[in-house]
Amino acid sequence: DVQLVESGGGSVQAGESLRLSCRTSGFSFDTSDVGWYRYNPGRACDLISAVSSDGSAVYGRPFEGRFTATRDAANKMVYLQMNSPGTADSGIYYCAAVTVSGTWEGASRCPGAQVRIGGDWRSFKYWGQGTQVTVSS
Repeated sequence: DVQLVESGGGSVQAGESLRLSCRTSGFSFDTSDVGWYRYNPGRACDLISAVSSDGSAVYGRPFEGRFTATRDAANKMVYLQMNSPGTADSGIYYCAAVTVSGTWEGASRCPGAQVRIGGDWRSFKYWGQGTQVTVSS
C-alpha cells in the first residue's frame, strides 16, 4: 500500500522557519513526481510545489522564493522548507505523490487540483493525512 506520512507541523511565530517532512512508501519513488499542497477550509487548495523525478521543481506563485521543496531518493523522503512564513501560511499541509495526466478522478485531498509539469497538466494520485501549520503574529 502507498503511504505518505507528513510530520513537522505545529505552531510558529511569523518569520520563524519550519521544515515539514513526508515519509513515503509503496510506490516507485525514483520515477514519480512528488509535491506539497496547502488547504484551508472554504478555499481551494494551493499548490506549493511539485518536484519531478529529476529534481526539477515548480512552485505556486505565492511560495516562490520563500518555500523550497526537495526530495531524498535514498530515503524516499520529501521535504518542505518554509522560510519567513506569515500568518497567511497557516493551514493543513499535504504531501502528494504520483501524478496522472489530466484530472485524477479518484479520492483526493484536493479534488480537481492540477499542476503543469513538463508542459502537461497533471494531478496527484496519492495524498498524506496532512499536518497542521499555524503561524501567529
